[in-house]
Amino acid sequence: MTSSEFKALNIAVLTISDTRSEAEDISGKKLVTALEHAGHINIEKALVRDDKYAIRAVVSGWIANPEVDVVLTTGGTGITGRDGTPEAIKPLMDKEIEGFGEMFRVLSYDDIKTSTLQSRTVAGVANATYLFVLPGSSSACTMAWEKLISHQLDARTKPCNLVQLMPRLNEV
Repeated sequence: MTSSEFKALNIAVLTISDTRSEAEDISGKKLVTALEHAGHINIEKALVRDDKYAIRAVVSGWIANPEVDVVLTTGGTGITGRDGTPEAIKPLMDKEIEGFGEMFRVLSYDDIKTSTLQSRTVAGVANATYLFVLPGSSSACTMAWEKLISHQLDARTKPCNLVQLMPRLNEV
């Protein structure tokens, strides 16, 4: 594969919420629609309560599945008592991609000003699987996908992208 060829990735989407049902999951549905529109494959979608062990159970299964290239989560990134998605997922990461959270907050500032400091959005790699931990807000998910994630999951993005690194993620 050359860097100018699109490669469809298998992407799993997890919504974390104590209050939403599958029918009310706007953010998860928007992510699935966006990734499919971009040419990727939604390999699985799930919804779990905001509980770090429930979150880890689902995400760990996807990380262990060699068919899953990317995991997108939405919800549980705030600072209230029940918001625990970063704490659930960060211990699973082999490496954190610090620039993702930094860029997300810079871009969010245009829309929500200083409220962006409350976002604990993170990204990383675990067992050669990319992980993106997004807020529950559908507008935040849309912004993250359109301005950051979609470009990095497209092998045609220059000068570099996350897809071109995939063959080397498990090298020692």
